Amino acid sequence: MSKPEDSGAVAEQAAFSRLEGAIARMVEQRGRLTVRAEAAEARVAELTEAVKRFTGDEAEAGRIMTRIRTLEEENADLRARLERGRDGVDRMIARIRFLENQG
Repeated sequence: MSKPEDSGAVAEQAAFSRLEGAIARMVEQRGRLTVRAEAAEARVAELTEAVKRFTGDEAEAGRIMTRIRTLEEENADLRARLERGRDGVDRMIARIRFLENQG
């Protein structure tokens, strides 16, 4: 028969393994986000330079870039809302199917 201490040690080891896995995933995600952020910053710099050349006016380029950033933020917000809406619809469909199967 196993000792209660053994079961506690096994549970502790399992929790530690889960924690290690979570940390590894966070480190990987941080790396991916860093790469994406650097790419986005490079893209913004390229776009800013292109707008400056196109308009010939640094102030106008700044206004255009600010508007682009605002539109990108709005787009991200709308995409998040759509995703939440899709999730809600999926939950409703699942409930309807469950109720249909009950009847």
